[in-house]
Amino acid sequence: MIYTLHAKQNIPISKEKAWEFLSDPKNLKVITPDYMGFHILSGADRPMFAGQIIQYIVTPIAKLKTKWVTEITHVKEGSYFVDEQRFGPYSLWHHKHFIREIDGGVEMEDIIDYKVPFGFIGRLFHPLLVKPKLKEIFEYRRKKLIELFGEIH
Repeated sequence: MIYTLHAKQNIPISKEKAWEFLSDPKNLKVITPDYMGFHILSGADRPMFAGQIIQYIVTPIAKLKTKWVTEITHVKEGSYFVDEQRFGPYSLWHHKHFIREIDGGVEMEDIIDYKVPFGFIGRLFHPLLVKPKLKEIFEYRRKKLIELFGEIH
């Protein structure tokens, strides 16, 4: 089963400023909860490009450190990029990031298609553990972006 998480947020900054922030892999640590122990191992030393491989260590659950390797597969400068997991905690992770100009700022949209590992057991844990944890992470991200840039009401 493939699940989808969809998040939208409007912030009062220019498209250029939004792109500058979101396309810098180092800023992922800024918008990730501290308890996840997010640490970039390699690949974030240059501006984003298609084919870029970024390696991280994350601690998503119960202090269990996990290596996560993503590839930036698509980039349209200033508009969108896609990252896909190559190695990590999911059977599938495909994350699309869109930035659109709106009155007074930008709309940021995330669409994540993902599949949990471990078959039936993974599907049992999805509504109890995985889905709530992802929602919590994206809620943290939403609040952090408001703290950094403000919000459009």
